[in-house]
Amino acid sequence: MLRTAGIFLVVMGIIWALQGAELLNWPASSFMLAQQQWVLYGALTTMVGALFLWWVGRISR
Repeated sequence: MLRTAGIFLVVMGIIWALQGAELLNWPASSFMLAQQQWVLYGALTTMVGALFLWWVGRISR
């Protein structure tokens, strides 16, 4: 369950960061497009997801 949450956070963070950086212009009506704060939010979300995955890997040993 936690691994799934970590993967979800990483994927969503990458999507948010790409939309904020205007590298992923989908969907065209998204309020996140070309908004620099979403690059930061996406990077932070990706890091939290990566920490989840790292933590789950450590406790599952």
